[in-house]
Amino acid sequence: MIDRERIRVFREIGEDVFVSGLTSSHGGNMSVRDGDRIVITRRGSMLGRLGDDDLIETRMEPCASDERCSREIVVHRAIYAATDAQAIVHAHPVHTIARSFDSDLIVPADSEGLYVLGEVPVVSAPTTIASAEAGDVLARALVAAPVAVLRTHGPFAKGATLEEAFMHVSVLEASAAVLDLLGR
Repeated sequence: MIDRERIRVFREIGEDVFVSGLTSSHGGNMSVRDGDRIVITRRGSMLGRLGDDDLIETRMEPCASDERCSREIVVHRAIYAATDAQAIVHAHPVHTIARSFDSDLIVPADSEGLYVLGEVPVVSAPTTIASAEAGDVLARALVAAPVAVLRTHGPFAKGATLEEAFMHVSVLEASAAVLDLLGR
């Protein structure tokens, strides 16, 4: 059973992701790791309106509860297995995704982006949604970076908490928008 405090945090961060315009109504997903357990948003859930049944507890290893998990569970597991992440936020922010079509690296021009993120890798996989290949390239990129962008699909950010992972996605999108305004 998922405790009330964890549900509260998922609801608040999910609402923040949506209200910030970082994803569409049913896009994106979030998870936290606790040892060999993962709590992840349900497949098809609305991050801006998470209910108690929108959070699924599963394991690091595939299991029966996976059919209700976000399809990106394979990517989350790969990131947790390869990095120090305790939380992951994946969203679909438009400025960041647009940049991913033509860039292999997003280098913020603004001070906050440079300070918080540094250079942000953009990685590619033949199948961008819910694939082992996407999990592999993202996990490798996130060993050294707080956020990486899967080309045409969006950023996956890690953190010690959901709030920290959300901050990485938010700062990245603001930096991408600044680059767009500068015409770079």
